[in-house]
Amino acid sequence: MQRAVVTQAARLDTVSAKLTASTVAAKASTAAAHRRLTPRQIARRMLRTFHWTQWQFRWLNLLWSHESSWNVHASNPYSGAYGIPQAVPGSKMATAGPNWTSSAWTQIRWGLRYIKGRYGSPYRAWEHELATGWY
Repeated sequence: MQRAVVTQAARLDTVSAKLTASTVAAKASTAAAHRRLTPRQIARRMLRTFHWTQWQFRWLNLLWSHESSWNVHASNPYSGAYGIPQAVPGSKMATAGPNWTSSAWTQIRWGLRYIKGRYGSPYRAWEHELATGWY
């Protein structure tokens, strides 16, 4: 009986190790896939999360092409704006993730939240940009 319990425990340890290894591999695979996407591809994927259609990407592309050329390291020395959405100050984007200085995912997440809260949609943010020179 004791030998059967030990054998079963060993099997459970093996299964647990395999599950842990597969979880780690899956996370690594996801992280690698994220690194291969361009910022524009990331933004297209995120639109649905904000209940926007793909049609909104046209306006978001115009807006962020104008603001930063989709460069995660874009900075404006006069205003202190930083990143793809040109957040002022850039450190505001830390609310979307700890790696805000270098992660397109984090910057885009923050930027889309900002647009949703302030303008409702990329189209309206672009309209404001055209009317005022800023969004």
